[in-house]
Amino acid sequence: MLIHELVHAFASERNYTPDSVNQLLDFYQHKYILEEIDIKNYRRIFDCLHKQGAISAHEYEQLEKSL
Repeated sequence: MLIHELVHAFASERNYTPDSVNQLLDFYQHKYILEEIDIKNYRRIFDCLHKQGAISAHEYEQLEKSL
């Protein structure tokens, strides 16, 4: 899955476009947990989203706890 396909899947499923790469990452992680995405694709897109500054909801919680 490419990033533009991920954005399209998000918009199709949720009926709105994502506001941030964080939303895309959370959506993508959810798809991985549901086993709709294999590990190879998950790691590739995860790395790409992280390079764009994405922080997952879990990472955000951990960051807030450490402050």
